[in-house]
Amino acid sequence: MENSLEGRATRLKQWSLTIAIVIVLNLLFNVGVQMFAQEPRWENFCKQNQVEQRLDSKDKCLAIGGQWFEQSEPNTLKNNRPVAPKPTPPEMTDTSYCNPTFTCQKEFEAATKNYNKNVFIALIILGIISLLLGFAIKNSAAVSLGFTWGGVLSLVIGSVRYWADMDEYIRFIMLAIALALLVWLGIKKLGDK
Repeated sequence: MENSLEGRATRLKQWSLTIAIVIVLNLLFNVGVQMFAQEPRWENFCKQNQVEQRLDSKDKCLAIGGQWFEQSEPNTLKNNRPVAPKPTPPEMTDTSYCNPTFTCQKEFEAATKNYNKNVFIALIILGIISLLLGFAIKNSAAVSLGFTWGGVLSLVIGSVRYWADMDEYIRFIMLAIALALLVWLGIKKLGDK
């Protein structure tokens, strides 16, 4: 009975160590990536002024890189018959407006997409290295599993971050390579002896 309890305690300690390695390894990867590659910040692309100017004309809007929206009062129909427009004060008749962050938003999105691609590449490389280390470590099952599952989690995190921006061909190639690598590792390292 005592040996059984001791065995359970040992297995619990091993799984605790494995889970801790998975978590700390991926925290290390992500903090390291953030340390060496600065994530784009909205404020660096779209400056916020303490006093905003009113952009009430197309020329003013376009001069700052904004996007101008022309809008007129919509024609409304009631029972398929035009309805006379409601009288409105002169200052409220023009509903055109400016999106002042149009250009800087596009620049921010492009920089974020590039950053996510770089993070993806880094996490995929680190994940593959962790997987290989996990299979190379022979003297501790808990450490080996920690590196293996840490590598898998890194692959998942990297892929999820960049998945929406990734080209379909890259997705397909990446998944094919990942499957081939996993099958190779399974046959080479875990094959029937």
